[in-house]
Amino acid sequence: MTSTSAPTPATTPSPFRRIVTISLAVIAALVVAFFVFASLYTDFLWYDQLGFDSVLLTQWTARVVMFAVGFVGMAGPVWLAIFLAYRLRPVYARLSSQLDRYQEVVEPLRRLAMWGIPVFFGFFAGFASSSQWETAWLWANGTPTGDADPLFGLDTGFYMFAMPFYAAVIGFLSAVVLICLLVTALVAYLYGSVRIGQGELRISKPARIQLAVTAGLYLLVQAASLWLDRYYTMVDQGDRITGPGYAGENAVIPGQTILSIVAALVAILFFVTAVIGRWRYPLIATALLIVTSLVVGVGYPWAVTTFQVRPNEQALEMEYYQRNVDATRAAYGLDGIENVPFAAETDAAAGQLRDDADTTASIRLMDPAIIGPTVQQLQQFRAYYGFQDTLDVDRYEVDGETQDTVVAVRELDMEELDADARTWNNTTLVYTHGYGMVAARGNERTNEGEPVFIESNIPSTGVLSDLEYEPRVYFGENNPAYSIVGAPEGSDPVELDYPAGEEGETQTNTTFSGDGGPSVGNFFNRVLYALKFQSEQILFSDYVNEESQILYDRDPLTRVQKAAPYLTLDNDPYPSVVDGRIVWIVDGYTSSATYPYSSQVSLSQAISDSTNPTPNLLIDEINYIRNSVKATVDAYDGSVTLYAWDEEDPVLQTWQKIYPNTIKPIDEMSGELMSHVRYPTDLFKVQRAMLGTYHVDNARAFYQRDNAWTTPNDPTSDQQLQPPYYLSMRMPGQEDPTFSMFTTFIPDGGTRNVLMGYLGVNSDAGSEAGTVRDDYGKLTMLEISADTTVPGPGQVQNSFNSDSAIANEMNILTIGASDVSLGNLLTLPVGGGLLYVQPVYVQSTGGTSYPLLRKVLVAFGDQLAFEDTLAESLDVLFGGDSGADTGDEDVTPVDPETDQPMEPADPEQPEQPSRPVPPSTDTYEQALSDAQEAIQAKQDALAADDMVAYAQADEDLTDAVERLLTFLDESGQAAPAE
Repeated sequence: MTSTSAPTPATTPSPFRRIVTISLAVIAALVVAFFVFASLYTDFLWYDQLGFDSVLLTQWTARVVMFAVGFVGMAGPVWLAIFLAYRLRPVYARLSSQLDRYQEVVEPLRRLAMWGIPVFFGFFAGFASSSQWETAWLWANGTPTGDADPLFGLDTGFYMFAMPFYAAVIGFLSAVVLICLLVTALVAYLYGSVRIGQGELRISKPARIQLAVTAGLYLLVQAASLWLDRYYTMVDQGDRITGPGYAGENAVIPGQTILSIVAALVAILFFVTAVIGRWRYPLIATALLIVTSLVVGVGYPWAVTTFQVRPNEQALEMEYYQRNVDATRAAYGLDGIENVPFAAETDAAAGQLRDDADTTASIRLMDPAIIGPTVQQLQQFRAYYGFQDTLDVDRYEVDGETQDTVVAVRELDMEELDADARTWNNTTLVYTHGYGMVAARGNERTNEGEPVFIESNIPSTGVLSDLEYEPRVYFGENNPAYSIVGAPEGSDPVELDYPAGEEGETQTNTTFSGDGGPSVGNFFNRVLYALKFQSEQILFSDYVNEESQILYDRDPLTRVQKAAPYLTLDNDPYPSVVDGRIVWIVDGYTSSATYPYSSQVSLSQAISDSTNPTPNLLIDEINYIRNSVKATVDAYDGSVTLYAWDEEDPVLQTWQKIYPNTIKPIDEMSGELMSHVRYPTDLFKVQRAMLGTYHVDNARAFYQRDNAWTTPNDPTSDQQLQPPYYLSMRMPGQEDPTFSMFTTFIPDGGTRNVLMGYLGVNSDAGSEAGTVRDDYGKLTMLEISADTTVPGPGQVQNSFNSDSAIANEMNILTIGASDVSLGNLLTLPVGGGLLYVQPVYVQSTGGTSYPLLRKVLVAFGDQLAFEDTLAESLDVLFGGDSGADTGDEDVTPVDPETDQPMEPADPEQPEQPSRPVPPSTDTYEQALSDAQEAIQAKQDALAADDMVAYAQADEDLTDAVERLLTFLDESGQAAPAE
């Protein structure tokens, strides 16, 4: 008798190990859950403090609802398909050995798969649906526009709000039905409902019914998709226009209609097959559907285009081109533009600018893109203060007159703080805010070429300080990641307010007294924010008290974007003093990509130029835009206020239904705020991009495209577009100068750089509370007469650069390794023609290290002038007396290093030289050679650390420069332009 030993039993898992494993898993899950909760709850605290908690709650609610809809909508049908396929399987089906092995593997996992597969697909569908919540909410709250499309007669709101939602629903249903079809076929095959073998396919009756019904449903969904495609032709981009042309209306759309009907008929045949059991009819019908799609979807439109449209394009397509022109101009707000023929004068005569003296008095020579370093040097005071590289343009009332100004805010620049001072205590509790506005007249300069400030210094002094505004800047474009502010009443302030005393040797401190951020006065909130910012100091610092607030997300664009996530924001927020506070004014746009018959534009490309590199935008391709919201961000407490600027915009009206009570009516906008509102830069750039083609309003001119325009490249940066510019100017036909924005156009294509159009938009909204001036936003296009050739900006810049006399003086400006910067080339319609003005800045390597306005270039027709001031340049250009009134008539330019006049103060008195004048027999070439040798000697001496040789070389250089200047003054002839 034999016996076999029993197998060794498996080791029983230790209860202690199981408890530890489960406990660690629970703890890990709780930690993850707490981090997720900390992130969500701190978001809620931020929104709640700002007063826009309804925005966040609306988003959360909508996402949860859409996730549930997507999850159930996918998981339910998939589970039902698996359940029915398994439940209706044949009980005694003869299976192959291979299927037997499959079932042995699958059967132990059947219950898990029956629930796991639907849940898996359900999660994917839920997350996909939650990302589409805005599409669903726009459909549910869509506002009719009152305008019908010219083909189907539907309200344009259908295309902007409903059509994208229907497309999303059809896409979702297609995915659901297709997955159900696939899992049904798989389960039916695994359990013998579908058998393949011996050259035949056998399907059980229950499986046949389920597969046929599912296939029929899929074809019904495709029929609906084909029907919807008819409407999508209204926003399809063609070769020349957006929307259907002759072939689209007469071939493509009828073909889609036929295909939709045929697909529905094939679906019915599948339903019939579920009853009668014959697969032949729906399969043949499916093959016919494919053939039909090739014939009516591809062949017929090709034939109509080739044999009917192209030979007769001008006769057949004009109606559709006109639809595109009208829709595009309406969608971009161009339908109200006023076109004014302009026969430009090109000859300059004495007194020619007298009638335009009010315009020339406002010519802004202070270029905000150049004088940033100048303002930084003159107004920084401490390394931890800074200004933006490109400043902003605004206007204020000075001495009873509205004055164009260049403005900036003195903000914190923590990158420049001494490394040893960058402790957590300093960067979080001490250095918390910037201080004060800086404003300079746009049309004036000092004798040294510096800006003339109307608001400056610390503490702030000037015209704006007389308004007694709050100068502290806690919220701006450059801030620490977060600051903790606030303290109980009576405690010693710890925040640095501003340096004071002689040379700033002492400082004043302050304590934030506003409501600018979530409270961290309790232990729980401190824990949450310590986790959010990964900073244990928040939890343990004794300076964090019961009154403490944490300020973060302080950039104006970030705050407005979070308060109004549906807006596309202008890239150029600008500060203004309004009602006793510094506020950032931000323009917000509503947009759409589905406005029928309107051509699309790339928003990022349209708004990029030499001052704004191409940005990365979430929404780029659009074909409808409105400046629907003006927003303000208080620089002291960060409060955000949204105003419904375009209350007629249907997109804004729809979003107001989604986010109720977040936008104030324009009636609540104060008169002082209204006076600082301006036409937004990015909208103007988009409009000029479209006007290059759509400045014509009739289909024939659009079709011929013989008058297409483009924006010229910046003459000082040839690879990027010239930016538009703000000026207070009187356009032809206007009675008074108006704060406006301007740009120019040249021919599109070819090499001719001549002026074709000049576009201006009224940017003055007035100063009456709650009321916008009637002519605000009015676009005026001066169309230059073809009989007169007016040089474009590039051609004028080339004339400046190639003129020998100007080149000589430019060479002198660069002696001593000085840098010359050319300001924005301004174009002004004055004197019956077009005047070009360009300021010239010099940045020396000597006693000054920031740009100073030293010269002004002007051009009118083919005539040029280059003098120290605008007044002198215009007088030279216009026969000795231009009749213009500028802001620099009384300026006597001086050398900023010597404080000596560069020209005699009195033209009748001879200039008294400050140094001995070298003999006038020296040649220009010899003096220039001596100067170059002296520069090289200075560099060699500096490299050798020989201060004696350096001083001698510097003296030689000074002597050579004096000889150059004397030669030019005495000879009266142009020198070579080396």
